[in-house]
Amino acid sequence: MPIKMLFSPNGSIVVGGDLSQLKLIDSTGQPIDVSGEKKIWLCRCGASKTKPFCDGSHEAIGFQASDPAAPLES
Repeated sequence: MPIKMLFSPNGSIVVGGDLSQLKLIDSTGQPIDVSGEKKIWLCRCGASKTKPFCDGSHEAIGFQASDPAAPLES
């Protein structure tokens, strides 16, 4: 099953599918192990204490996304 990303309204990015194919790398270049997971939730608001993963902080801070996902600029 291909990897799919869902941009939740005013919430996290839900990543699902064959996560064995996902290469998640932190800002220092180190891999983040998500093996064995069927779904992960990535923070989009910036307030999570478990970045890059969502901890639900978007609800506490009242995060409002301006767009579900901004279009790519060519």
